Amino acid sequence: MGTWRGLRVAFILGSLFMILLIIVYWDDVGGFNLYPLQDHKHESLHSDSYPPATTGPSTSASRAQTSSSFPTIASSTSLVPEETGGAPEEHTEEEGKDKQEQRKEETREDEEKERSRIAVNDSEQEARKKRLMDVCSGKDAVEFPGRTRAFDLIPNRELDHLIVDDTHQIIYCYVPKVACTNWKRVMVVLSQSLISPFSGKPYTDPEAVPPDLVHNSSLHLTFSKPNEDFYRQFGSVMLRRYGNVSGSLPETAAEAFSAGIKPTFQQFITYLLDPETERESIFNEHWRQVYRLCHPCQVKYDFIGQLETLETDAEHLLKLLGVDHLLRFPSGARNRTATSWERDWFARIPISMRRELYRLYEPDFELFGYPKPDSVLH
Repeated sequence: MGTWRGLRVAFILGSLFMILLIIVYWDDVGGFNLYPLQDHKHESLHSDSYPPATTGPSTSASRAQTSSSFPTIASSTSLVPEETGGAPEEHTEEEGKDKQEQRKEETREDEEKERSRIAVNDSEQEARKKRLMDVCSGKDAVEFPGRTRAFDLIPNRELDHLIVDDTHQIIYCYVPKVACTNWKRVMVVLSQSLISPFSGKPYTDPEAVPPDLVHNSSLHLTFSKPNEDFYRQFGSVMLRRYGNVSGSLPETAAEAFSAGIKPTFQQFITYLLDPETERESIFNEHWRQVYRLCHPCQVKYDFIGQLETLETDAEHLLKLLGVDHLLRFPSGARNRTATSWERDWFARIPISMRRELYRLYEPDFELFGYPKPDSVLH
């Protein structure tokens, strides 16, 4: 009996102690929630009255302190990773769509610019070809030797500037000092006519082709291959005729230049304008008229390039030829004459000689659309 009475007393005291604990902690607990965990979670996801997790981080923190005692808190704390985890995915997907649309728009703009650029280049080419046809047909009233001559009547020695690439069906007429080194490099690569000593195979990069080799006439298939020595054939003639040089001239150009013996600019122009020069031989390629180098009235060119638009012309041409995937046009310095040099060179040249010189090259000015050099002629 004593033992049973002791157990009853202990039970009553324990019950009173539990009631006391409930009364003390009632405010902190906030009342009992008798809803099952799953039902409460479902209600919290769809109830408009339940505060969204993204706006109540402090609520989540305070509830986390009692999550171990009250399982219902787990439903509210579990909302935080679910909803905040879902939002970034939604944002990332939206952002990805925006970037994709932006890329598409940029691609469309690039394609439109490319089409516009090609249209401008095509239009410019048509204008250049039309000008050639007009001048060659006599519409501009500019006469020059060989304008109406048939191609078959052109001597072979006057066709030495037409370089042929049979593989790609290309004929290129080069004009000295008009990016001809780089264009010859392109032709060497296309025709595979030069072997690299390093790889033992034909060059594939135009810039890798040595400039001193690219001018070797044996590399290119042409209609004629004259090889002339400037000093012996031209310089010495100018000095004898117009230089008042007494005695014998040096045998080599190096000896002549080291002795200060060389033609002046005025002697050079006098040589060009001398009728005797024309009767003796055709001009050297460096001062021969372009219409005599390339015969634009006999050869129907599909493309006409100019030094002033070299980069865009080269890019456009390689695409038209369908070889832009094989190579790129080499970059390099242009040959341009400063205005101050022109003024200094022509300062001692009489006006009458200047005008006569212009008449000599006037067909080229007209054929290729260059303005009349009034500053030199007046």
